[in-house]
Amino acid sequence: MSKVWLLILALPLLAHAAIDTYEFKDQADRERFNTLVYELRCPKCQNQNLADSNSPIAADLRREIHRMLEEGNNDAEIIDFMVARYGDFVLYRPPINHVTYVLWYGPFGLLLLGVIVILLLPKLQRKRSADQSETSLTSDESDRLNQLLEQEKDQ
Repeated sequence: MSKVWLLILALPLLAHAAIDTYEFKDQADRERFNTLVYELRCPKCQNQNLADSNSPIAADLRREIHRMLEEGNNDAEIIDFMVARYGDFVLYRPPINHVTYVLWYGPFGLLLLGVIVILLLPKLQRKRSADQSETSLTSDESDRLNQLLEQEKDQ
């Protein structure tokens, strides 16, 4: 029974969870804010965007984005600020550069390698079976070998 009372007493604490509410001067800024917080990844949560994350750093970054929008910064400036601070990791679509070539083109390279292997395996197996057929003995050679082995046993 005491667990039930403890649960009832803890419910107001759950209702006290922080909910971000921001005032915007117009609907366009609200839409830009929503677009940015859904496009940028939380540095702590690995695979959550800023809108879905409940971590303190995500809340700070949402506040920072709101502040920068209020100051009149454009989307590119806000994204550049976040990338300068946290690296390309905060972007769900990192730019194509010398660091991210493997990320962008690696899957295609592995797919191409797989296709090449699939195409070459039958040819290699045919060649191997052809090589084996060339090294096998004819019936005359086999008979001659058996005779020699018999002679060897008799001696």
